[in-house]
Amino acid sequence: MPAPCETSTSANPVPPDDEAAQIALAREDRRAFAPLYARYAVPVYRYCYRRLGSHEAAEDATAQTFALAIAALPRFRGGPFRAWLFTIAHNVVVDAHRRRRPALALDSVAEPTDAAPSPEDHALAAEETRSVQAVLARLPPDQRRVVELRLAGLTGPEIARVLGKRPGAVKSAQFRAYGRLRRLLGGPDHEETRRAG
Repeated sequence: MPAPCETSTSANPVPPDDEAAQIALAREDRRAFAPLYARYAVPVYRYCYRRLGSHEAAEDATAQTFALAIAALPRFRGGPFRAWLFTIAHNVVVDAHRRRRPALALDSVAEPTDAAPSPEDHALAAEETRSVQAVLARLPPDQRRVVELRLAGLTGPEIARVLGKRPGAVKSAQFRAYGRLRRLLGGPDHEETRRAG
């Protein structure tokens, strides 16, 4: 996973929580992009990993996302930076899927292991990941993308911006996806919940 960049307060006079000022500074000096990278590297990586299913592919997609973002920063027209950045990440992931067709089913992707946890921990985590990926793979593509972006922490309006859809269409797709997920996981159906409540 990409390591957040180290930044020093002497090299960067902008407070780290002032994103607009940080973006303005980064337009002038690419080194000032480091705090933005530090803030968003992990969420972008996690999103790419969920979509691509491999650490290597996610690292490549994350690196490509930030390289494209730095290059396009002078053309950034404002608005939510996170949504703009995830739009780039979404496009990078879509391109990666196009390049590697035919794609493997999400439930056939093996979870790589890490040396720190025990083998039992890995087995449980891998089974849980396969289960989640298998259930997500059963959603229609538009619903799956909405859920994956939601899992990455994006809000409804940000997801709409990333996917180029209206917020109402995203909300509707999310509602349908959650209803289908409840049915697939054996949870109470919306109608049953409404009757009971």
